[in-house]
Amino acid sequence: MTTQLYTHPACHNHVTPPGHPEQVARLVSIDSALAAPQFAALDRRDAPMATPDKIELCHPRSHYDRIAAAEPQDGWWQLDGDTYMTPGSLEAAMRAIGGNLAAIDAVMAGEAQNAFVACRPPGHHAETETPMGFCLFSTVGIAARYAAETHGLSRIAVLDFDVHHGNGTQDVLWNEDRVLFVSSHQSPLYPGTGGRNEQGAHGQILNKPLEGGSGSVKMRETWDRVIDTALTRYEPELILVSAGFDAHRADPLAGLNWSTDDFAWLARRICDLADETCSGRVVSSLEGGYDLDALGESVSAYIEVMMERGG
Repeated sequence: MTTQLYTHPACHNHVTPPGHPEQVARLVSIDSALAAPQFAALDRRDAPMATPDKIELCHPRSHYDRIAAAEPQDGWWQLDGDTYMTPGSLEAAMRAIGGNLAAIDAVMAGEAQNAFVACRPPGHHAETETPMGFCLFSTVGIAARYAAETHGLSRIAVLDFDVHHGNGTQDVLWNEDRVLFVSSHQSPLYPGTGGRNEQGAHGQILNKPLEGGSGSVKMRETWDRVIDTALTRYEPELILVSAGFDAHRADPLAGLNWSTDDFAWLARRICDLADETCSGRVVSSLEGGYDLDALGESVSAYIEVMMERGG
């Protein structure tokens, strides 16, 4: 089987104001890095558009309607202090969701071993009725509910190693007993959530806050522990990953001081878990990562491991 890559030119049409960290150049950097010869075997797919009804897996229809109505004909529309829409933003967000759903269908059908969705805007800060933190919709939350509803899964693991807590994913999945959500994140840091006491309605949320500057060793100890205990016991049928690369030491928005090699290590540990529990099925979705060189390098390192394991 192969590793699939989902992306789409429409995701370049979500244009943020000059100087905004969540910029089109993020995808340009990733595209450039994945043009290297070692990625020739990637099964590259256009991310399809999700339909509005899929948004309702995690958000009320009024949330979709409000976002759709906010998209301007030209220029920018500011939803909050750092979340913007421009012409094309809605399609970009719907491609990100559609790419994740198509990737789930592919790995569940055995057409791919694993997949990476390189789309933007990200999604893990979008709460049930609140766009925030560069995010419009809960992309991975929707993907998890889709996997449960469409493929009849009852044990889905969502792993989030973005440097910021996935408050939106936590919010939309708070009452979802078919999903185990695990997040490591720098704390204190935006958005201020992610304490160990936030455990979900069914005890199915595991937050692992990390101190600023704690570095690679603490991260690896934390993820080793949670994988070897809670996740192995859980025996997920599918693993979804909110793959944020902003914990890199070069990133301007935080300070966990991870290295590029740490993202390759995470990919290997996630694949080990998937091999043991769910026939290697992993779908990863791009979240943060704002130093352009570090982002390209880290995504490359992560996907190289996925390709090795995808065979």
